[in-house]
Amino acid sequence: MLLPGLVLSCALALPAFAANGAIEAQPSSKVNYILVGFAGGFVRHDNPHHGPVQLAQRLRREAPAGTYVEVFENRRRKKAFRTVLRLLDSNHDGNLSGDEKSQAHVILFGHSWGGSAVVLLARELHRTGVPVLLTVQVDSIAKPWQQDEVIPDNVEAAVNFYQSHGLIHGRSEIKAEDGSKTQILGNYRFDYREHPVQCEATSWFDRTFTPSHMQSQCDPQLWNKVEDLVRERIELAPTLAAVPGQ
Repeated sequence: MLLPGLVLSCALALPAFAANGAIEAQPSSKVNYILVGFAGGFVRHDNPHHGPVQLAQRLRREAPAGTYVEVFENRRRKKAFRTVLRLLDSNHDGNLSGDEKSQAHVILFGHSWGGSAVVLLARELHRTGVPVLLTVQVDSIAKPWQQDEVIPDNVEAAVNFYQSHGLIHGRSEIKAEDGSKTQILGNYRFDYREHPVQCEATSWFDRTFTPSHMQSQCDPQLWNKVEDLVRERIELAPTLAAVPGQ
């Protein structure tokens, strides 16, 4: 599906901030939503020019109380997995009960290798019995030993955004492992040769050899759409004051 310029219609106790800018829930606070992003390539989790990081910053400022937001480097997937389990363990006994799993509201998003990390983390959560509300892959690139096409059936909804130009381009289609359990919201192609965007603080290599893939990480229209999809899932969260971001 080609969309010009990607035009789509489509806490309780006050948390503390970790050194990396993540909102850390205090032991006494209830976490209603867990939003995990993955940076692409070798991008750091706190790179202010990177789409997933910018999205996380906006969500930290504006999401309802009880929302945990953190971005990880894609190679830190195991750390992200442990973080999700820790946040779900509301009684801090080191084990997840059926009730704790059933109350999970997890949303995952990522770019490039981070898009693939989204699917791999969803599978790890599936093996643990934890449901996922939404996965978002942006120009998803799987490493040689990874598979990012099939979305596991613990995911309620999934969406894929990709571009098809250059040495590096994202997966063009994702599929549901079980279509009766997972809704694929769409596989949306965008074209930066026709509708280029300007990115800040990019490398010579990216500008020369992977310009379209590079632009997918900073396209404001694309990441605003990702934000809209995330907000649709958390709009029923408690209407308390949002925790201000740093």
